[in-house]
Amino acid sequence: MALSGASSGNRHSAGLLVFRRRLSGIEFLLVHPGGPFWKNRDDGAWSVPKGLPNPGEDDLAAAMREFEEEVGLAAPRPVSALTPIRQASGKRVVCWMAEADLDLLAFKSGEFEMEWPPRSGRTARFPECDRAAYWPAEVAMAKVLPSQRGLLAEASQRLG
Repeated sequence: MALSGASSGNRHSAGLLVFRRRLSGIEFLLVHPGGPFWKNRDDGAWSVPKGLPNPGEDDLAAAMREFEEEVGLAAPRPVSALTPIRQASGKRVVCWMAEADLDLLAFKSGEFEMEWPPRSGRTARFPECDRAAYWPAEVAMAKVLPSQRGLLAEASQRLG
């Protein structure tokens, strides 16, 4: 059962783990966070597309909206829910699996603003995600944030 951001009282994220099948096995779609803090980080830095639900928004609707905002492509219809995880920050992540072979040449992430450089008084805009890629399951496990590996492990187990 999905929680809504408004009724849960907790800060949590909702995400969509997209996978595709290849002769070589399952591949997972992950995004790399944009902005200066993540610029030179790779292994252990990628993420499932996810974000905070808006007040009163259903988690599944939030997961699909966040996917579209972070990837710039229509969110595929989920096939099943995964067991929620808790990230290192303590934030709970609810996530669904969806099968789709998306054309990532059309990838275009939304943007955010922040003061940059720090204490400069200037504001800069950065993409929420600067890259999106499908990774073979074993590579995806190395690329994804360690606290999200449980989502990929459960999805891999379910998919065989």
